[in-house]
Amino acid sequence: MPRGGGLMALGARLRFLLAVWTLAGLARRNAGEAGDGGWQRRGPGAPAALAEEQCCAVERRADLSYSEFVQHYAFSRPVILQGLTDNSRFRALCSRERLLASFGDNVVRLSTANTYSYRKVDLPFQEYVERLLYPQDPTSLGNNTLYFFGDNNFSEWASLFQHYSPPPFSLLGTTTAYSFGIAGAGSGVPFHWHGPGFSEVIYGRKRWFLYPPEKTPEFHPNKTTLAWLQDVYPTLAPSARPLECTVQAGEVLYFPDRWWHATLNLDTSVFISTFLS
Repeated sequence: MPRGGGLMALGARLRFLLAVWTLAGLARRNAGEAGDGGWQRRGPGAPAALAEEQCCAVERRADLSYSEFVQHYAFSRPVILQGLTDNSRFRALCSRERLLASFGDNVVRLSTANTYSYRKVDLPFQEYVERLLYPQDPTSLGNNTLYFFGDNNFSEWASLFQHYSPPPFSLLGTTTAYSFGIAGAGSGVPFHWHGPGFSEVIYGRKRWFLYPPEKTPEFHPNKTTLAWLQDVYPTLAPSARPLECTVQAGEVLYFPDRWWHATLNLDTSVFISTFLS
């Protein structure tokens, strides 16, 4: 083959390989976006991963019947439920792109994630996602992290919630109410308690810390969960440590009435709680 033809063939081959590598890279990137809904930061400036618990102390059940739920968990201890509902449709609707397209102009109420603060901020959902939804800085553990969870009139989100299938278990004499949330890595709610409920992670991971009603945790109610994890948790004796576990996307944690609990979002997390009241 003449030299010119050989160079042309080599160039064509290189262009082909470059196209294959580019398409493969796009496929990997798109697979990642599909897997996390486009919520996780990548590249320079992305936060280091926050650590999961070393050993989950909350039982996981994939085959739980209602009678077993009432007998063993409903009034006595937390449990993580797996595979009881199919929320793949709801999950797809909760991707970053689709939520911004559907609800970007909705005004949402944000609050600081601590017990004593009464600071509330109202702004469009798109502004929250694009300007304020960033990872908590571990070196700046103040109480000013704004958090989208509760304190909202979710009737405006009814078109989304109609696609959500809550856990199929209820308690006699209770009614259900949803609370939808989206929060950055390192954010969370410090220890508090209320009635029983379920919390499902749609995207991301959420680390939970739980104490039974008779065991009040040691914490400062006006400091973040991340500050508690760094400052208080390492000083606790083994007998004083909480039950803890990391709830993965697609899993649902049930907590009984009056159980103390705190949460820490290990990634940017999308989640929905079903409160029984």
